[in-house]
Amino acid sequence: MKIKDKLLKSWRGGRLPFVILVVLFFMMAVSVWVISIRAGIVILAFSAAMVIFLLWFFRYGKGDLKRMLISFSMDQSQLQYQLMKELPFPYALVDENGKIFWVNEAFDAICASDLVRYRSVHSLFPEIKKSDLTDMTEKEYHVTYKEKHFKISFYEILTPEVLEESEDSYLFAMCLADETEIIRMDQEIQEQRMVVGVAYLDNYEEIVSQVEEVRMALIIAHIDRKVTKYFSQMGGIVKKIERDKYFLALPQKNIETMREDKFYILDEIRDIKIGNDQHITMSIGLGMGEGSYETRYEYSRAAVEMALGRGGDQVAIKSGDDIEYIGGSAQTVSRTTRVKARVKAHALKELLMNNDNVLIMAHKMPDLDAIGAAVGVYRIATSQGKRVHIVLDEISSSIRPVVERLNTAAGPGVNMFIGGEAAEEMMSDNTLLIIVDTNRGSYTEFPELLEMSSSVVVIDHHRRSNDSIEHAVLDYVEPYASSACEMVVEILQYIGEDIKMKVDEADSMYAGIVMDTNNFINKTGVRTFEAAAYLRRQGADTVRVRKLFRENMDEYKARAEAVRDSEIYLDKFALSVCPSEGLESPTIAGAQAANELLDIKGVEASIVLTAYNDKIYLSARSIDSVNVQVIMERLGGGGHGTMAGAQITGCTIEEAMEYVKVTLHDMTEEGVI
Repeated sequence: MKIKDKLLKSWRGGRLPFVILVVLFFMMAVSVWVISIRAGIVILAFSAAMVIFLLWFFRYGKGDLKRMLISFSMDQSQLQYQLMKELPFPYALVDENGKIFWVNEAFDAICASDLVRYRSVHSLFPEIKKSDLTDMTEKEYHVTYKEKHFKISFYEILTPEVLEESEDSYLFAMCLADETEIIRMDQEIQEQRMVVGVAYLDNYEEIVSQVEEVRMALIIAHIDRKVTKYFSQMGGIVKKIERDKYFLALPQKNIETMREDKFYILDEIRDIKIGNDQHITMSIGLGMGEGSYETRYEYSRAAVEMALGRGGDQVAIKSGDDIEYIGGSAQTVSRTTRVKARVKAHALKELLMNNDNVLIMAHKMPDLDAIGAAVGVYRIATSQGKRVHIVLDEISSSIRPVVERLNTAAGPGVNMFIGGEAAEEMMSDNTLLIIVDTNRGSYTEFPELLEMSSSVVVIDHHRRSNDSIEHAVLDYVEPYASSACEMVVEILQYIGEDIKMKVDEADSMYAGIVMDTNNFINKTGVRTFEAAAYLRRQGADTVRVRKLFRENMDEYKARAEAVRDSEIYLDKFALSVCPSEGLESPTIAGAQAANELLDIKGVEASIVLTAYNDKIYLSARSIDSVNVQVIMERLGGGGHGTMAGAQITGCTIEEAMEYVKVTLHDMTEEGVI
């Protein structure tokens, strides 16, 4: 049956008759050869010439034959031909190789100038690839041609047996649909879609406390006028909903203009000076994208909370799961009010009352600030009669003296620190997980605990990032604070006045503040000294704390070498590499070297790279003019304005340094830093 089908297909394709004819000619030549050799040679020569001609015809004359057959079939039905030719929709016939055989008048009117030069689909419309031509019926293409937009569809109209002997040959009808007007209208709808936003004055309470009432009225009137003028120019409306909050609505088409001018309203608000010593800053959250107005309003509220969590003075634009930050390059100013700390302390106390067990966890490779904050929370939880443990798997040389002293002070039989696996076994519905000194789940000591816990508390002083922990029942992220220890000290004071800390616990928390402020130099405010004074009253001793910072000779030499081999890039960035060989905690030495580089005149920011455990660790520090947090975010890390870090994998230390230089150059050119 198969042989019969193949013979039938070959006969329809026109190949079998020619083969039979050639065979008959050769048989005749052989017969004549027997009678006369000369006559046989002549007939044989003519037969060979005929074979050559037929081979050439099947190889190169196939297209002409196909066009002839198509024209012939069209001419058989003049009415049908006329309808197809005058069809108002662009229409063409194409083979499986993309070659165009016939077009109607509408198609010719669109592509007449190019049809002479280009006779294939992929050359006429580059969006259609050659590799797609074998399966065009299952795809639609959207192309741009002569400033117009078309949708191209393909339909198989002839079976393979009609014109070809090959089973893989096809003939397609190609239809063009002009969608230029549809795309224009859709774009216009998108541009007219309303973006919902909210704007908050970050430090309203602080300004009120330092400015007399008359001047404050002038300041608020000045802010109202600037905000209304700016958003009115962008086609938006502004409604003041509270004394320090505004509701915004504006068309989406103007968002790109505001991106380009970097929301200069932030600079105008910051430059207002009417008797106020402290700069006024504003945070703006915008919600856009698909969905209802209510959804976009929720986006805007989430966006402004993210902006505030990153230190304020910036714009956050949220569209679905994507969020974009603009601004935030200025340094944050410390707040003097402790109302938020009191509210969070009371909320934490209620959570402790509703849970039996407490686990405390910091970030990977914890430093003294992380350990000190964990110890402070440990003391708070034990004062409420809870079973408490600090999750700690890896003990570096920088925290080992503190951990050993705390374990000794805790006494025999008390497991103050436990590993991640032991903590995993203790997890239950009545376990409260408290994260300190980080708000990113992937940075925690044992991320698996986050997935297991239903009650999570976050206490951190770093700016928020896109992958911050979202399901926390209590979220206290305060980038204005100098350290996590400072925040925990304030909470501890509001939990209860009768809490008495052990001297080793007070020392560890005091050491955390000293380390993150670089001995009370960086990001130190009034509340920082108040926290330090409280710890001193609890028994913290500066001499014992100083001993905790002593290092061995190898670490000191590594830090000195990093400072000695540093280079100045773009006249203000100090860049260096800290050696890691022979060091137990090379990242600590790198961070210390970054701090020391700030003592060099002309250096506004420093970045030190350290290779450790197949990763490149970046430690970034600054004094005031450069926000290193935005630099480290560009490199995949985070932190806050004067102290930040990042990790780079899959490259050498030289490649990482070049990557840092390119990033600094690009951000300087963009005006971000």
